[in-house]
Amino acid sequence: MLAKRIDTLLQLKAYLLQNTEEWQQIKDLAERQNGWFTQEFIEFHTAAICDQYLSEAPLQKFGSQLLTAEQKNKSLSVGITMAGNIPMVGFHDFLCVYLSGYSQRIKYSSKDSVLMPHLVKKILELDSNNEALISESSMLKNCDAYIATGSNSSAIYFEKYFAKYPHIIRKNRTSVAILDGTETTKQLEDLADDVYMYFGLGCRNVSKILVPRAYDFVPLLTAFNKYDHLKNHNKYRNNYDYNLAIFILNNQYYMSNESLLLSENTSAFSSIAVLHFEYYDAMPVMKQSEEIQAIMGKDFIPFGSAQTPTLFDFADGISTIDFINSL
Repeated sequence: MLAKRIDTLLQLKAYLLQNTEEWQQIKDLAERQNGWFTQEFIEFHTAAICDQYLSEAPLQKFGSQLLTAEQKNKSLSVGITMAGNIPMVGFHDFLCVYLSGYSQRIKYSSKDSVLMPHLVKKILELDSNNEALISESSMLKNCDAYIATGSNSSAIYFEKYFAKYPHIIRKNRTSVAILDGTETTKQLEDLADDVYMYFGLGCRNVSKILVPRAYDFVPLLTAFNKYDHLKNHNKYRNNYDYNLAIFILNNQYYMSNESLLLSENTSAFSSIAVLHFEYYDAMPVMKQSEEIQAIMGKDFIPFGSAQTPTLFDFADGISTIDFINSL
């Protein structure tokens, strides 16, 4: 059964890579439904899913670590509340439960009401034996366990509502980068991917950089011109103009390359079109925390790879494999 599910996922990969007219129409519809889901970023995440999540060897390794429904001889249901900050962000949770063989009830985000439902529909077309195991629901009740992703405020609701059940509840997180001033142009351009991808809306997007005192920002801002085209995106430009107006009205110092505003701030979280920076005198010691999802840098995660996590890069550092196996 696990072998059949892995084969189905490999067929899904083939479908995505074929880029059929059907898939192109779905991507167009998704962008019309949510202006943040541009073709550029849908294509990027599709490629990342195919490369990192839907390759046979990683799937075999991942599946071998799961205690499946067949192995436990038990039928359990998992409710999944998906986020919609970036295209298909809920796919990893879906994949984990699907491989386990347990049933899942999915509450899709209104922001991603096209892409994720289509991928699930395609899975059911490829493997009709799972029709009884996968369903959509606007209210997740009477499940045996829950996986919920949302904001800090929604997490309070999730904690209360799912308190009696095994659960994973994810809150707001962001990512940071540590620079030492010796980065190459290529490394700075790779960092631009970590900052700009998905307009900075993902938890793995770098929203703050730490730099040595007297750091020269010119090479950084020049390398970031790689994403100069985003300034022509209406929703992104509105955020840029709004934050620029706030800085000017408050007489607040900022730097800009016309597609991003750099502002000195101790907070790890920044607004859309804003990147915070903070100076350091000694190389800071950092680790993943309740706020920090990923740390980019020479001694950390390589620049440019924030948005291509592997199957085993679990959100918030919480292993979905361990969670499923514990049920």
